[in-house]
Parts: sequence; structure tokens; C-alpha cells
Amino acid sequence: MNPPAPSPEDDVHILPDGEDEGYHKGLGKRQIQMIAIGGAIGTGLFLGAGSRLQIAGPSLAIVYLVCGFFSFLILRALGELVMYRPTCGSFVSYAREFLGEKASFVAGWLSFLNWAMTGIVDITAVALYMHFWGTFEHVPQWVFALGAMGIVTSMNMIGVKWFGEMEFWFSLIKVVALSLFLVVGAAVLGLRVPVGGHTTGFHLISENGGLFPHGLIPALILTQGVVFAYSGIELIGTAAGECEDVRTVLPRSINSVIWRIGLFYVGSVILLVCLLPWTAYHAGVSPFVTFFQALGIPGIDTVMNIVVLTAALSSLNSGLYSTGRVLRAMSLGGTAPRFLSYMNSNSVPAAGIGLTVAIYLIGVVLNYIVPSQVFEIVLNFASVGIISTWIFILLSQIRLRQAITRGEIAPTGFPMPGAPVTAWLSLGFLVCVLFLMLCDYPAGTSTIAATPIIGAILALGWYMLRRK
Repeated sequence: MNPPAPSPEDDVHILPDGEDEGYHKGLGKRQIQMIAIGGAIGTGLFLGAGSRLQIAGPSLAIVYLVCGFFSFLILRALGELVMYRPTCGSFVSYAREFLGEKASFVAGWLSFLNWAMTGIVDITAVALYMHFWGTFEHVPQWVFALGAMGIVTSMNMIGVKWFGEMEFWFSLIKVVALSLFLVVGAAVLGLRVPVGGHTTGFHLISENGGLFPHGLIPALILTQGVVFAYSGIELIGTAAGECEDVRTVLPRSINSVIWRIGLFYVGSVILLVCLLPWTAYHAGVSPFVTFFQALGIPGIDTVMNIVVLTAALSSLNSGLYSTGRVLRAMSLGGTAPRFLSYMNSNSVPAAGIGLTVAIYLIGVVLNYIVPSQVFEIVLNFASVGIISTWIFILLSQIRLRQAITRGEIAPTGFPMPGAPVTAWLSLGFLVCVLFLMLCDYPAGTSTIAATPIIGAILALGWYMLRRK
């Protein structure tokens, strides 16, 4: 059953014509599955887990589990929306249908802010990782940033199939690296092989302050940082619009994410603190490198640097893909300039990708002017974008479920578990994350303090758009 026609007073349920016309169904089962996995695994685990273990100790596993659980619920909410109507416009299109044009406008531009800022972080990360090798230490940071941007942009412009292949291999490298650690770590733990002069086992947790060595507060504060390790999970909603058999592939791909989160994030942290005391891990050094170096395996730092380099390129690739589709959906819906609806001969939204690349060029300039401060300048603004994206996904799913309950829309066959209770709980969790950000002085506090400015810019943009 189709949704009812909107009343003149309500712009909910208004859909742009031809939103998905021109796209090729070029993404297959293996690519969608890897996109789902890759979206949940990033540099936050490979590199950031060292500093987080230093702050929270073994309780990091609990923080990862809680954040992963709510991330999975958000993904299931998106999955229900996709099964109702697959579209490359993803949450922007759903916000337009169920929440109205204003919501679509805000959701789209905040998502663009997220991925644009994340992309600048990613090209900066690539440049920093390249400087790991002494051969490149004298090459300016901006050169590598520009090179990374050029490679990923070219692959996205060729066609969705090439994006899918690139993301497949990027994600596969991350999965293989984590799987190798889990196998080796489990074998070392099971055989009781000493690591770095320590006997392995759960006693390393109890002998070093227990689960919460610094108390509960540091673990709570860390939640607002850990939750962003899962940013990118919503990419599968955009990719679903170009999937060959989305109604068969998507549910399996989404359901597999939860056990992978448990295995890769929670399992990895538990293994790490059972193989070495949590005090052995430090900020700026991958905990996986720390473990393998303690085993005396040479060259592991080079291997891990390749993995984190891959993770950064994967995020950059995904962001460019997502923003191109989102901006085109907004353009067709009237909430972005008309030129952003342009597609090239390869059925790629070239104008939207081009606008994103223009923002990335600002990042290249920042790498030239203030190479040591780029991360701090842009990272916090990306966090505002991702939280808002997840909020709009949940609000749209709540409206969809209400329409299903009223009999206006047929059931999707892939409902969000426990909805609407779980949807409201997830919203409450995201509000708590924003509060924890506010308490994280000075970075988080300044980010939340800047949201009224972002809101004012959005309000001005909406006014100018409607006036035009």
C-alpha cells in the first residue's frame, strides 16, 4: 500500500521525480557485504584503541560493546527504511518523505559537513602515515594529501563498479588484518605463551586495577569518542540504491554486522588486555603493533601502517561516494543547487563529487599552512554531522513504523527489533553522547558551543533557498 497524498499544509511524503534514475545497479553481494563491514571498522580501532586503553583500561571493551549495540540498532532502523524503499538518496530521501523538506535540508547539509570534514581528516591521515617511511620524510605533507584525493576521486568518477571494487579490497585488508590478530592472539593465550615477559591470562586485568582502573567516569567520557569509531555504518543505505538484489542481500549484510562488531571490537580489546597489561599500550601507537613487537615479530609496524593507511583511504572513498549521491538527491528535491543533480556519462553524480573535492582542496591547503593542526580544526565538526545523521535515521524510522501501524504502508519484512522502544532508547543514547561531548572540555565543549552558529547558517540557507 502506498502512503497517502500529502495535504497542502504538510510537505511530508513529497518525493522528487527521478531520484534514482540514471544510476547503474553495479554493486553485487560481496561488495555490499564488505561495505557493511568496512563501515564499522576504521582507524578508531587500529590506531585509536591505544590511547583509549590508556584512558579507560579494560573497560574499553564494555564501552565498545554498548556503542556497538546502539550502532547496530541504528543500522537496523536504516535497514527497515531501505527495505521499504531502496534509494541512493538514503536518509535524506527518507527525511523528506517522513519529516518534511526542512528536515531533509538539514539532514543533507549536516551529512555533507560530516563527510567533508572527515575527508579532510582522511587525506591528512594518509599524508601522516606516508611519512612513517623514512624515504618520504622530506616530501611535504600536502603532496600526499593531494595525491590521495586525486586517486580516490578518479576511481569514483569512473563508475560505481570501481568504487565497489576499491571498497571491497580496502575492507578485505582490514578484515584480514584483524582476523590474523585474533587467530594469533587466541593461540598465544590458549598456549599460555609469555608475551613481553608477562604470563598471559585474565589475571592481567585483576592485577592491574580491574575493569575500571581509573573509575567509571573516564569510561563514560570516553563513550563520546568511541561512538564515532562506528561512523560510516550508514553508508550501506546509500549503496543499497545501486545494489543488484537489495532485498535479499541487505538483511544478511546488516545482521552480520552485530557479531562482527562483537568479534572485532570487543574481542580484540579483551584479547589485548589478556596478552599484555593494559598499561603497555600508549597513545599514538597501534595496540596491535605493541603486541606483535612484544612477540618479537619484525616489520609488523610496517604492515600495520599499511593497514591504517588502507582504513583512511577507505573512509575517504566512502565519503566521496556518499556525498555525491546525497547532494544529487537534495538537488532533485529542491534543497540544493540545481547543478548538483548533474551525472556524467558513467552514471556518476559528478557535480556533487566535484563540490566535495573542492572542500577537500581546502584540506590540502590547510595541510600546507598548518599541517600540525588540521585534525583539531575539522574533526569535532564532523562529529556533529554524524550524530545528526543518525538522529534523522531514527526519527524517519519512527514515522515509518507509525505509518505501518496505521495501515498506510505495508510491513517491510525487516523490522527494527523492539521498535519503537529501541528507537527512542537509541535517540536517548545519542542525546547522552552530545551531553558527554559538552563535558569534554575544551574540544567537545567548543564543538557543542558552535552548533548555534551552524544552525544559524542552515536557517539562512533555507531562507535564501525558499526565497529563490
